Amino acid sequence: MNAEQFPRPLPHPTEISAPHWNGAQSRKLMVQRCNACTRYVFIPRRVCPHCLADALQWVQSSGRGKIYSYTIIHRAPDPSFQVPYCAAIVELEEGWHMMTNIVGAEMSAIAVDLPVVVDYLDVGEMTLPVFKLSTSP
Repeated sequence: MNAEQFPRPLPHPTEISAPHWNGAQSRKLMVQRCNACTRYVFIPRRVCPHCLADALQWVQSSGRGKIYSYTIIHRAPDPSFQVPYCAAIVELEEGWHMMTNIVGAEMSAIAVDLPVVVDYLDVGEMTLPVFKLSTSP
């Protein structure tokens, strides 16, 4: 898929978020973890929001989780979005949450607590982590 086939706005990586996006290009779901309190941090930050330590490191997530919450979008925010699509919050098995899209499933098949696994969508030079329903719990 190229940028012309995917006209939606894309993320703009920053110095802080670049390791997450670089990981996605390598098919790795990267997340920050605090060395002081051991909690995961997402969205990327300079300091841990839990303990305020600046001891964050990038680690690879398993990419496995479950649907925590979701909504099916039927009315596009602008004409570049194809509807319907699923916007979801996924709870990863490590305990952190990520807003994403559920892809490759009938909208009627999506439900809270269903297992999901990370997948990747290449859009031009950008790779987006998305999730698909998993056949294993």
